[in-house]
Amino acid sequence: MSEEKYTRCPGCHTVFRVTSQQLSIREGRVRCGHCRTVFDGIAALVSLAPSARDERDESELDEVALGPPTVTLRSAQALHAPPAAAEDEAKREADAEIRVEARPASSPGPEKTYGSRFSRQHWAKTWEPPPWLYPASVPLLVLLLLGQSLFHFRDAIAAHWPSTKSALVTLCAVASCRIHPLQDIAGLSIEASDLQADPAHKGLLLLSSTLRNRAPYAVAYPYLELTLSDTQDQVVVRRAFSPQEYASGAADIDGGISANTELNVKLFIDASATTQAGYQVYLFYP
Repeated sequence: MSEEKYTRCPGCHTVFRVTSQQLSIREGRVRCGHCRTVFDGIAALVSLAPSARDERDESELDEVALGPPTVTLRSAQALHAPPAAAEDEAKREADAEIRVEARPASSPGPEKTYGSRFSRQHWAKTWEPPPWLYPASVPLLVLLLLGQSLFHFRDAIAAHWPSTKSALVTLCAVASCRIHPLQDIAGLSIEASDLQADPAHKGLLLLSSTLRNRAPYAVAYPYLELTLSDTQDQVVVRRAFSPQEYASGAADIDGGISANTELNVKLFIDASATTQAGYQVYLFYP
C-alpha cells in the first residue's frame, strides 16, 4: 500500500489525504475540490502527527509543522489535476497580483481621481485653450446677446422704434416668430363705464364702457373683467371677457388699439340668476 501523506489547501486550509502517485501527476499541481484553488500539493504537505512542544513561546511555533488543533480532512478524490488552462490562469493571476503590489504608494486612488477631475489643475493639464480664443469669442457672445434681446423684446422695440419694424418682420420670417402689439396696461385707461338694466329684457344688463389708449403706439387688446357685487360690497359674480367677446366684428384685434384712440365697448350680460347692487370693470393681460 502506498504511503499516505497530507497536503493543505492554502485557500481554505482544507487538509487532503494523498499518495505519492497522486502528487506525481503534473508535478504536484492540484486543484482543491472545495474552493477551486490551484496549488502545489508537494510544497503544501503537512504532518498531522503531534510533535513535542518545547518551552518556546507558542507564537513562535510552526503551525505548518504542528498542524492546526482541528482540521477538515477530506479524501484525495476531492483533489483534481488542474487543466493547462487553469495553470495559465493561475499564472496570470499571480502576475496581476505582482503588478498591483508593485504600484507606487503615492498613486491616487479611484476616489481621489474622481474628485480631482473637476479641479482647475486637472483641466489645465488636460487641455489649455489657445490665447486668441478668449478675445475672439467676445464678438460672438455680443452677437448672441443682441440676438436674444431682439427676439424677446421684439414687440417693445417695434412699438418704440417703428422704423425697425420692417427689419424685425424680416427676421421673424426666418425665426418663425411674429410681431405683436405691445402689451402695455399702463397705456390704457377706462374713460367711462355704465351698467344698466335692459328694459326690454328682464334680467339682461347692458355694460357700456370707453377704453382709451394714451400711448403713442398701438397697444394689444386687453381682457376686460366685470365684477358684480351686492349691497355689502361682496362679490356676487366675476367674469372675464376676451377681446374676441367684447370687440366689434370690424375691430383689428391682431393690430391692437391704435395710438391715442378710444374704443367703445357694449356688452349684454344675462344676470337673471343673480341680484347685484354694484359693479367694477378692470383691464388686464393674462
